[in-house]
Amino acid sequence: MVEKTGEVVAQPLLVRRVAWLTRLARELAARLVAARWNVADLDALACGVGLDGRALPAKGWMAVRRLGWAVAPAVGVYVCDRVLRCAQEQAARALRLALHRRRLVAAIMTTWPQDPPERTSAEWDALRMALPDGVSSAEVHNRTRQIRAYHGEHGALPADLTELEEPPKVAAQIVLAAADRQLVTLERAGSRGARLRVRLPLVASPASAKDWAWHLLPISLPPTVPPQGTLCTPTLRVVKGRVRVDLPFQIPIDVAPATGHTIGCGFDWGVNTLLTGTAARLADGRVVSDGRPLTYDATVISAKLHRLRAERAHLATKHQHQRRLLTGLTPTDPCHEKLAAACRRLGVEQERVCARIRNLNRALAWSAARWAVDQATAVNATVIYLEDLATLQARGRRGRANARLSGQVRGQIVAAIRHLAAKHTIAVVTVPARGTSKYCPRCGNGSSMLRHCPAPDRLTEKGWAWAYCPACGLSCDRDWGAAERIASRGLLGQRATRTHRTTGARTIPTAVEGNVSRARRPRRSTRAARRARRTQTDLHPRPAARDRSKNRPTPKRRRRAPNNSGSDAMTSSRVPDRRTVPAPPPTGNGKRPAGHAPQPERHQPYPAGHVRNSHHRTGFHHTKATPVLALAEHGSGSCYARPSCLTPSGS
Repeated sequence: MVEKTGEVVAQPLLVRRVAWLTRLARELAARLVAARWNVADLDALACGVGLDGRALPAKGWMAVRRLGWAVAPAVGVYVCDRVLRCAQEQAARALRLALHRRRLVAAIMTTWPQDPPERTSAEWDALRMALPDGVSSAEVHNRTRQIRAYHGEHGALPADLTELEEPPKVAAQIVLAAADRQLVTLERAGSRGARLRVRLPLVASPASAKDWAWHLLPISLPPTVPPQGTLCTPTLRVVKGRVRVDLPFQIPIDVAPATGHTIGCGFDWGVNTLLTGTAARLADGRVVSDGRPLTYDATVISAKLHRLRAERAHLATKHQHQRRLLTGLTPTDPCHEKLAAACRRLGVEQERVCARIRNLNRALAWSAARWAVDQATAVNATVIYLEDLATLQARGRRGRANARLSGQVRGQIVAAIRHLAAKHTIAVVTVPARGTSKYCPRCGNGSSMLRHCPAPDRLTEKGWAWAYCPACGLSCDRDWGAAERIASRGLLGQRATRTHRTTGARTIPTAVEGNVSRARRPRRSTRAARRARRTQTDLHPRPAARDRSKNRPTPKRRRRAPNNSGSDAMTSSRVPDRRTVPAPPPTGNGKRPAGHAPQPERHQPYPAGHVRNSHHRTGFHHTKATPVLALAEHGSGSCYARPSCLTPSGS
């Protein structure tokens, strides 16, 4: 609604006005980035000192203005100073991100090796001395390939990042966090709503302040936003003909400690089994893991995603082919209109498939993250250890497997785990992934290598699902053993934990190896076993020997088929007791086969006391995951039992 006149703005008109605002901000930010994409200006931004000798502030738009980098709209277009602030903030963020890539590229070119694909140990040491802090090996490999491609095309190394890359693209959005009350205000309206007040242009190219007006936008908050959450200034953008409000909020939480953990959960990435974990405890310098593997199997969802990706690739190929055909036709051609309509329909279908993939990935990521955090909470773990995604490389035969893993949006899962774990004051730390599935978690310690085979009864064959140690005889699932090594590296290497100053992400850069032992949970004996111990009798007595010896084969059991003719025809024992044909509809004639009870219709509610099957189709593909069980339920003798000072909640 327009605040001054009270006019209710329809959604299509609101989308156009927000699009005009984001387009103005993007054009200003892109013009500023392109004008400052040179060595001198990037050096001035990197030194952190303005023209007046003062240090550059943290806010991007203030740093840009202190450097004297001005930007103006097109001739005849009126834009207020607060919109200029938002554009300068977006441009400053893009340039500051480029500074990190610039330092990385400069370090690689300074220590350029003789054979870039295979650096020697001395070349790696020299490169690590020149690299900035927090750079992973994956970033080094990616930038090395980029520089090699430039060298192969031009015959020389690039002089700077500005020569290696084009100016970064600017997204069509406006960062309202850089503005003040003269452009945007935000207030809460109840527990499930908010009201955004923002100035929007009334025309595509506003010529004066009269072409701008205050608009009131009601926002419905999702249930994930708690009533005590503090709303922050949002970011506006237009996606698929709708206005999207990226609304961050803050809630007070306790900060999880980086060290001092005694109970933790380690999770390993898999292909079909998305997450495989274990609970471990640090006691007297030794790591003791629980004998219960935790698995989150997303095989069904992965198969669905692979089918959707294949369909997306097929649609993209057809779409590109039709666009190439359109370029060869003139608008007056009779086939042009028909082919253009088919091309538009194909583009819409491709976008729908892409949206389906994104929705499945998002749902899978949050489901897996919720399961992992619940498992850690159930065992009183204070830390979750994950493999560092930046250290995972696609090498050799494992390239296809790692490509499939990359398609499962592991980055979204890690972000979701960090978000949910912070609410429970659980730390999330990443450890190096190299060698977790290579050495034995019992006697390995970097020396005893595992033998990978398809199954425990096929130890002599080559495979990847099962792990067998010839030294100690360990035989277990490969991902389970890797999860134990991940938990061991995290608990034993807590002193080397580093916290990123900007993002707050915690990681252990060096691998601290140690053997892991398993502590089985005590099981209570059955009533029959206790009675056998009390009466001193055999729990499983052997059957008495028969007097006669078996000197003939067991006769086949045959039954008579009832018929009206009264014949004694014999039927085979393989005839089923019930029919395998579909049952007739309830309203039709005929009898229903024995044992087939009528099922309720989909539009009818289930009767009272009815238990739905776990595999009932609900619209989202089911996953197979280990149930969340508190270890205190398995007896007080468990080394992971809940302390007496803590009581479980009502949930």
